[in-house]
Amino acid sequence: MTTESDNTGRTTAKRVGRAMGRAAGSAARSTRETIRRNPTANRVYRTGVGVVGGGTVALGVVLIPLLGPGSLIAVGGLAVLATEFDGAKKVSTKANAAAKSE
Repeated sequence: MTTESDNTGRTTAKRVGRAMGRAAGSAARSTRETIRRNPTANRVYRTGVGVVGGGTVALGVVLIPLLGPGSLIAVGGLAVLATEFDGAKKVSTKANAAAKSE
C-alpha cells in the first residue's frame, strides 16, 4: 500500500533521474564531438573502441559453447563496435533482429 507522499517521492525521483540522464547524454555527445575534432585523439578513441568491442565479441564467441550468456556478450560487443563503425552497426542490427525473432 502506497501513500500519496510515496507517489510524490517516486515521481520526483523519476524526474531527477531523467534530468540526470539527459545531462549525462549531453556531456557524452559534447565530449565525443571534441574528440572528433582532434585527429590523433579520434584515432586513439576509435582504436580503443575497436579493441574493447572486438575483445568482447571474441569473448562472447568463445563462451557460446559453454553454458551461459555467450551470445549476449557477443551481441553486446557488436553494440560497442556499432557506436563507431558503420559495418558493425549493420551486423548488430541484423543480429538484434535475429535474436528478437527467436
